[in-house]
Amino acid sequence: MSPKDTPRVHRRSRGGSRFTDWFTPARTTVVVLVVLAIVFMAENTEQVRIRLIIPLVTMPLYLALLLMFLVGALCGALFFRRRTPR
Repeated sequence: MSPKDTPRVHRRSRGGSRFTDWFTPARTTVVVLVVLAIVFMAENTEQVRIRLIIPLVTMPLYLALLLMFLVGALCGALFFRRRTPR
């Protein structure tokens, strides 16, 4: 029997369920950190003055934290993205 004639069977890498395959330690850590970041931002709602090189901007602290969180997430996504082989 040639390899083309054998039926294709989906095999899991570790033999676990879909639930355990999706919740890896790395993903669980990321989810916990995101939840902690959201709670931290929700607790810090007072107005702050922030100097952005030249202008002085007044905004809620949670907005400044959210912007920095998004910038960090974007940098992390760009740095760790998977590249397609050429």
